[in-house]
Amino acid sequence: MSLRLRLTLWYSGILALTMLLFGIVLYFFLNYFLYDQIRQDVKREAGNTSQRIQKSFALSQKGLVVDLELESRDFYSTNTFLQLYNVALKSFNRSANLQFYDVTLPLAKNVIERLQQGDDGFFEKTKVLGQDFLIYHQPIWGKANGQDQLIGILQAAVPIGSYERTSVTLRNTLFIWALLTIIVAASLGWFLARKALKPIERVIEAANQIGSGDDLEKRILYEGPLDEIGRLTQTINGMLSRIQITYLELDEAYRAQRRFVSDASHELRTPLTTIRGNVDLLEKMWKQTSGSTELSTPEQMQMSLEAMHDIAGEAQRMSRLVNDLLALARADAGILMEKKPIEMLPLVQEVTRRAQLLEHTAVWRVGELDALDNAVVQGNRDYLQQLLFIFIENAFKYTPSGTVSFEVSSTHNFIGIQITDTGIGMDKEDIPHIFDRFYRADLSRGLTTGTGLGLSIAKWIIDEHGGSVEVTTRKDEGSSFMIWLPANFPLPV
Repeated sequence: MSLRLRLTLWYSGILALTMLLFGIVLYFFLNYFLYDQIRQDVKREAGNTSQRIQKSFALSQKGLVVDLELESRDFYSTNTFLQLYNVALKSFNRSANLQFYDVTLPLAKNVIERLQQGDDGFFEKTKVLGQDFLIYHQPIWGKANGQDQLIGILQAAVPIGSYERTSVTLRNTLFIWALLTIIVAASLGWFLARKALKPIERVIEAANQIGSGDDLEKRILYEGPLDEIGRLTQTINGMLSRIQITYLELDEAYRAQRRFVSDASHELRTPLTTIRGNVDLLEKMWKQTSGSTELSTPEQMQMSLEAMHDIAGEAQRMSRLVNDLLALARADAGILMEKKPIEMLPLVQEVTRRAQLLEHTAVWRVGELDALDNAVVQGNRDYLQQLLFIFIENAFKYTPSGTVSFEVSSTHNFIGIQITDTGIGMDKEDIPHIFDRFYRADLSRGLTTGTGLGLSIAKWIIDEHGGSVEVTTRKDEGSSFMIWLPANFPLPV
């Protein structure tokens, strides 16, 4: 069952129930009002007649029941039919209109018994000659032998056929009117439900188009008020935007992964090609000298040494590359590095001392390290050393001439380590990508060797230690990397 049909049925059911309650209340109210007025008139007429009869009986000297009769003026009443029953004689005196129609009002035995038990009077509906009548039974009391006795029963009756027909007409009118109202309301509700749910149909249509295609830029058009449907449309459009962003990020990650595999394969293939070529060369030289009693010539010895030197160098390069890939793989796997409190001053002193032994052509300048006194970092010693060596080696690599300086500073909760060079620098367009894997600025490609993984590993180490890095660079003027690491400064014991 569709939502549109359910809403229509709900609206129609509520309206039908409302109309039913309204019709019942209206019908019973009007019915009560009409019959209440008739009852009051009949009861008042019967009361007046009863008082006159009792007064006439009290003045009578002829006996108890003989003079119990209606006054002559009641015989000509046309609105109310009167009948007096003499209990002792069991006879009836009727008004003129009853005598004209030769009709006697029915009087059941239980009516007499009920009035004798002290009932003050009651109404009863009955049929007389096929006509509906409302009869009021009024007891008439008199004294006999000093005791109150029921001497007569006055019956006042009015025809109510017209009222009954009016009541039936009202009931049928209310029923027909309610039925027509429900039909019209159901039709209007069906139309309004369709109009109100039209945006939802557009939502479904748009979702189906997105689900069956690759167009994640499609959005649901809605120009209505910001009601529930408007908010739903906004929510779905926002969700589609987030899905599109996520899809683009995944697509970018997939392309980066393919680029990563391609670059890694390229970087591994180069040393393997070199190693294979040198091994082939050594194999040829061995074959040339294996069957001869003469030793290798000095030229062959030199070529062998150069080949073995190339093999060793390329093997070291492959080892570094594999270690870098392993570090990044551990980072991607979410492996937590083991950390403990590290005193930074001894670590930095060792790094700056060993940095002098690295191959470089620039001037290596180390500033004062007093700012690191008592500085303790919660971290991993090996990774922190690797972090500093990555930035120092990069500075040496991209500074063929000039100066590479190493300076430190500290704040209340952080220590800062700044490596500044006067090398080739970078364009500002390269800065957002320098920490991407295998990314190398165009200026450095072909000029320096490297895998493009160092800064990616450095960024991971900084993130794992809760730090940050600031980069300042200008083309042909050099670069500056400021590393911030959270630290404590406990007082010396």
